[in-house]
Amino acid sequence: MRVGSFVLAAQFPGQGQGEALHRAVRSAEVAEEAGLDSVWLAEHHFVPYGTCPSAITLAALLLGRTRRIRVGTAVTVLPTAHPVKVGEQAALLHITSGGRFSLGVGRGGPWVDLEVFGSGIEAYEEGFGESLDLLLRWLREPSVAGPPGSRFPFREVPVVPRPSESLSEAEGPEVVVACTSPSSVRRAAEHGLAMLLGMHVGDEEKAEMVSLWRRHARASGHPADVVLGAAHVSAGVCQIADRRTDAVEALTKAMPGWLKQGLEAHVTVDGRIRQMRDPLAYTELLCGLHPVGTPRLCADRLAATSERTGISRFALLVEGSGDLAATEENVRRLGAEVLPHLG
Repeated sequence: MRVGSFVLAAQFPGQGQGEALHRAVRSAEVAEEAGLDSVWLAEHHFVPYGTCPSAITLAALLLGRTRRIRVGTAVTVLPTAHPVKVGEQAALLHITSGGRFSLGVGRGGPWVDLEVFGSGIEAYEEGFGESLDLLLRWLREPSVAGPPGSRFPFREVPVVPRPSESLSEAEGPEVVVACTSPSSVRRAAEHGLAMLLGMHVGDEEKAEMVSLWRRHARASGHPADVVLGAAHVSAGVCQIADRRTDAVEALTKAMPGWLKQGLEAHVTVDGRIRQMRDPLAYTELLCGLHPVGTPRLCADRLAATSERTGISRFALLVEGSGDLAATEENVRRLGAEVLPHLG
């Protein structure tokens, strides 16, 4: 079992953006010190829900500051980026980090980001599959052209640097796809790519998505080792305390205020109406789904999720208290008091 942290660089009420980013960087550095497997970095634009606008840029910083831990994006939003540019950046980080970079990609949402970056709502509603196909070609082939009539038409050009030039690994960077619907599960499975499953769903739904992924992967002709060995990632929340009530209280005091101001700040690109979750009810849901409580309870919860879903990798939000010192302590306790129970 491989346990990592999930970093949003969340801006809690009363905090500045620099404070949120400093806590994000420090929590990632402490994750390596504590023996965690990985750090996964979120990407958001124009909202305090997450103050990191470029997960790849922050990943580059953290790869330079660490020596062992894997650093991934969760996720790089493809509809607001050119897939070739993303491929170039991913190859660069893969090669220069010795293979420690994972590229998580996702569809994002119908936000005003699409207007600002000029891609438009069609990039979100229809363009993700085409962007993913081009990105994967860039990471796997020596030269690539964008076909006429596509969203990205261009003459054939060489791939520089080629991901396979890494001195430590023959293949390119790991690519993981954020999946929230049957269509995204099917798309990931057809390419044989592992899924990143969100913190808002429980074990039963995640198990169903893994089962669906395996059916589509088999139907697409992937061999048994790919189907059964896919290293899917389960996102969740982790808060450790000597008593479960204390862990729950730490999150219910801090997270609803952050969720309210963060989620309310999202603006749709086309004026569509969206329903926002109740911040307190959502926090309580997360506390019930994920490892929140004593170290032993947290270890048992992770083991149970792994057994029920077949997922062996975790990306856990550890900054839910909103406090730097408490976040660092949470990460250290995760490494020292939870990981030893997991094997």
